[in-house]
Amino acid sequence: MDFVLSRDAAWQLLTEYTKSESLLKHALAVEAAVRGYARKFGEPELDWGIVGLLHDFDYERWPTPEDHPFRGCGILEAQGYPEWVRRAILSHADYSGVPRESALEKTLFACDEMAGFVTAATLVRPSKSVLDLEASSVIKRMKDKAFARGVKRDDLRAGAELLGLPLEEHISNVIGFMREQADALGLRGML
Repeated sequence: MDFVLSRDAAWQLLTEYTKSESLLKHALAVEAAVRGYARKFGEPELDWGIVGLLHDFDYERWPTPEDHPFRGCGILEAQGYPEWVRRAILSHADYSGVPRESALEKTLFACDEMAGFVTAATLVRPSKSVLDLEASSVIKRMKDKAFARGVKRDDLRAGAELLGLPLEEHISNVIGFMREQADALGLRGML
């Protein structure tokens, strides 16, 4: 019998392993961005979104490169998640040894760090809203090495390249996809 992907089941799994509000919001932001690209590319939005939602579900418990995302993928395998889901999740970690080959794998990598960076850029705005954030502001923040210093700027650029998009277009896309979920992400701010 084929495994049927369910967003409710994925959310339940995520919230079982992740309690941090910021990590939950990150999962939702990556889901929104990956779903948006699925629509743009004519791919199954629900399936891609679930991968975005679950990509870091094990990170809070097992944050080391020895464990994440390997532990999570073991849990997903035990629950019957298909190999393509686990492979995409493994591929988002450079150190996993799993190359990014499929459109989903490339999209997950491109959206993971960018969604986090867009969130950070939103939260320092006077409005604290993604609704008035523009790509130019994000690019300006990328040039500030002290801002969100844990985010590798090369990864942000590499993600856009993997998608075959100019950096500014990728940023605009991610902002737009996240705007659709501004309330769920806590990024409506004062607008």
